[in-house]
Amino acid sequence: MNNEVMKIPQATAKRLPLYYRFLKNLHSAGKQRVSSAELSEAVKVDSATIRRDFSYFGALGKKGYGYNVNYLLSFFRKTLDQDELTKVALIGVGNLGVAFLKYNFLKNNNTKIEVAFDVDEAKIKENISDVTIYHMDNLEKIIKENDIQVAILTVPANVAQTITDRLVESSIKGILNFTPARLSVPPSVRIHHIDLAVELQSLVYFLKHYPNVEEEEE
Repeated sequence: MNNEVMKIPQATAKRLPLYYRFLKNLHSAGKQRVSSAELSEAVKVDSATIRRDFSYFGALGKKGYGYNVNYLLSFFRKTLDQDELTKVALIGVGNLGVAFLKYNFLKNNNTKIEVAFDVDEAKIKENISDVTIYHMDNLEKIIKENDIQVAILTVPANVAQTITDRLVESSIKGILNFTPARLSVPPSVRIHHIDLAVELQSLVYFLKHYPNVEEEEE
């Protein structure tokens, strides 16, 4: 994302890819315009929040008309750097890692797992969905050769920090952490933690205690 986008609230920034995906679907269906109410129904974000999110970027729509789909799609493509490919390294080719390789962000033209790493000798040089698996011993060399700045971490928690330190030394700028470990990185590196067990526990809690109340999107 460009510097302008970085100045907006982080909650808004997280919703932008969601808006972009729906706009792509509308464009494919030949729809020319869309209202905030229609967007709200599709992405499950209230219309007031959508209008507030869009307001950070100036006048993207007209009252009584809604939003021009082609214009919004073009705007968010540029805002989200959709014309620039982001190459990703996958660290850890277990069951979850293999699932990532087979999916490989097919709906996102600007994101692609370029290389993968593991310590299992049986997997080295194996090719899954056109992605070659390398040994962890070659991590720094391969990442630098391929100019990769983003990594997905799907390794055992007890080695997560050690590998993260190596990724930082390899000039990785962003890490999507699927391990339960809470990793330490310098301020120059952004890390997003996704603990599936915690998310599931949170879901169960809300089902039990807030069965009829929609959680407000923020």
